[in-house]
Amino acid sequence: MSRPPFDPFAAQLDRDTALNILRQAVHGADDGELFLERSQSETLLFDDGRLRNSSFMAGQGFGLRAVRGEVSGYAHSSEITVPSLQRAAETARLAVGQGGGVMAPAPAMTPVDLYRPIDPAQDITIARRIDLLRQIDAYARQLDPRVVQVTASMGSSVQEVAILRPEGGLATDIRPMTRLNVAVIVENNDRRESGNAGGGGRFALDALMEPAHWQGLVDEALRIALVNLRSVPAPAGVMDVVLGAGWPGILLHEAVGHGLEGDFNRKKASAFAGLMGQRVAAPGVTVVDDGTIPDRRGSINIDDEGTPPARNVLIEDGILVGYMQDRQNARLMGVDPTGNGRRESYAHVPMPRMTNTYMPGGDADPAAILADLKDGIYAVGFGGGQVDITNGKFVFSCTEAYRVKNGVVGDPIRGATLIGDGATALQQIRGIGNDMALDPGIGNCGKQGQWVPVGVGQPTLMIGGLTVGGSAAG
Repeated sequence: MSRPPFDPFAAQLDRDTALNILRQAVHGADDGELFLERSQSETLLFDDGRLRNSSFMAGQGFGLRAVRGEVSGYAHSSEITVPSLQRAAETARLAVGQGGGVMAPAPAMTPVDLYRPIDPAQDITIARRIDLLRQIDAYARQLDPRVVQVTASMGSSVQEVAILRPEGGLATDIRPMTRLNVAVIVENNDRRESGNAGGGGRFALDALMEPAHWQGLVDEALRIALVNLRSVPAPAGVMDVVLGAGWPGILLHEAVGHGLEGDFNRKKASAFAGLMGQRVAAPGVTVVDDGTIPDRRGSINIDDEGTPPARNVLIEDGILVGYMQDRQNARLMGVDPTGNGRRESYAHVPMPRMTNTYMPGGDADPAAILADLKDGIYAVGFGGGQVDITNGKFVFSCTEAYRVKNGVVGDPIRGATLIGDGATALQQIRGIGNDMALDPGIGNCGKQGQWVPVGVGQPTLMIGGLTVGGSAAG
């Protein structure tokens, strides 16, 4: 790395002193930890032929937590000093009260090695990054005269964390992240449409700067924009839908994944609460959350409580077999943590969160699934969506979709939304393709005001009886 590795116990804080303060804070508690972090991020935005924005952010701090029962006491500070830590300990200790808790067993704290511990922007000068964004702009414009605007952004970040446990264990991780995004607007006969493409992961920035990679993103963004340029109004009504492989797994993530997080189920606020061991999906449907996939956006060497990640099967052949758990909810539900305790930063308390959530492939030919679609739509790109966790009801907008009749893919459609609920949609899956793919590395997940990077994926799927919102007659 271009800067010294993060070691808060080398100069800012004596480790033994920090451990003693932590132990005082969690005395009589069920759990707790000291989470220390240093982070930095850089973003460049090139828009309409010029550099519009350049940003750099850096920070560090700690969060101290004491947990007893369902209550968490949490305090944080951007100053990693003994006085700040003592004040935080006094605040966190309020949750413990008179004590009486039994300290939960420590996590294994044996990190895996899923990505390189690097500063992903090391040795990549700002000038070189700006030049690449300029090349992207020029390349997109020379591809098609209908291109009227190009926006490209490049970002990199590194998060260094150290987690100190009351038992004395210390786990550390260095988490790189990079991303490159391209958006293209085309115009023809006074009609404008757009297309977007992007990707990234936990690897060095130079991997995104290879011509084969960034030119592929430009090509894809332009393709989507031109598809939308000839789109017709979407039909409306209840119909069968085929979802493409890869990024459409965002629907699975939102409509099903959140409902399988431990806190919602412990509080019986999920549509899947109380259904462990029961059939919740069609036969053949399996859902997995896997934080151990190398270099993926949602992967972690340790979660933000020090627990190693795992490949957690949540639904197996249609049967609900597990939830995603952090330490607190796992203890209260009498199960083991699953490595899903995540937080946005030192200023946030951990909670059960997804990592890379996907549906493994089946044995059906994707072309055969489409051929079986008699009257519906084929959706391969999604934008924003909304989900109600308590009942699983969702609304998602399609960014690329097509009308299908008698197995023939017809006109692209615009303005389509998919409406349904996760529990019913799982039961109505009628075809599972053999082409499972993960998204290109663009996922972010929000929960209770916190954002963390995630991955999604799925094969081609046919789902029966979804409501399609549109403006044209079905």
